[in-house]
Amino acid sequence: MKISKLLNNNVAVVIEDDEEKIVMGRGICFKKKAGDFIDPKQVDKVFFLEDQEVSRRFKELVVNIPLEYLQIGEEIFDEAKMTLGKAINDNCYIALVDHIYTACERVKEGIFVKNALLWDIKRFYKIEYEVGNRSLHIIKEKTGIELNDDEAGFIALHIVNGQLDEDSHDMYEITQIMQEIENIVRYHFRVEFNEDSAYYYRFITHLKFFAQRLLEHKKQVLQEDDLLSVVQVKYANAYQCVVKIAQFILKQYDYELSDEEKLYLTIHIHRVVYLGNSR
Repeated sequence: MKISKLLNNNVAVVIEDDEEKIVMGRGICFKKKAGDFIDPKQVDKVFFLEDQEVSRRFKELVVNIPLEYLQIGEEIFDEAKMTLGKAINDNCYIALVDHIYTACERVKEGIFVKNALLWDIKRFYKIEYEVGNRSLHIIKEKTGIELNDDEAGFIALHIVNGQLDEDSHDMYEITQIMQEIENIVRYHFRVEFNEDSAYYYRFITHLKFFAQRLLEHKKQVLQEDDLLSVVQVKYANAYQCVVKIAQFILKQYDYELSDEEKLYLTIHIHRVVYLGNSR
């Protein structure tokens, strides 16, 4: 492996088989310079990042962050992929490492950041929060630093974000919109949700992608023009709730719900209220 660029004593950019890769290993670059070779047996991890922007961000990151945090981030990233059984984009790894290192440095200084959406994160993203919680044990084991539940919630949001499009908006904003819509539904029907029901899971999944579209100002187009009018009559109470949501979204975010968005919100709200709460 021929060194193209040294990033620090533990990380280098190399050229192998005419491809640029980032290699990591403790002390692999000590007393080396560009043009020298690294023994592959000394390398602990190889990163091949096809996206040039992601690769650039990673190079910037590793210059200032100790190797142990890169390894912690990788362990948590792998844990998330295994637990979720889903692909997670490379940006998530970079964001995780950056966040964990920054959070640990804050704790050393006695600074603790409150996660205002922690309660909602625990409900909306149960699996991701479990990974976040296990991450705290990994971090404490590797660094001796104890992070609180708020940080488990922030880590969970990074993992959720990694499952969406790479250019998606911050999951904190998306979660806040989900919270606002759920509250409108709760107060309209004066109901508490059965958070263990499949209907609730489908409802919050729909809200997550709806909130993402809202922030990106992308609308769905209704294919069957008469379907909404049928649903308006069949699920009248749920549709009235959607009218309230539409008014709130227009006022708060200057976004007008399309007929298709009203249609699917009506169906999901009807199901989560009337079917999801039947025990």
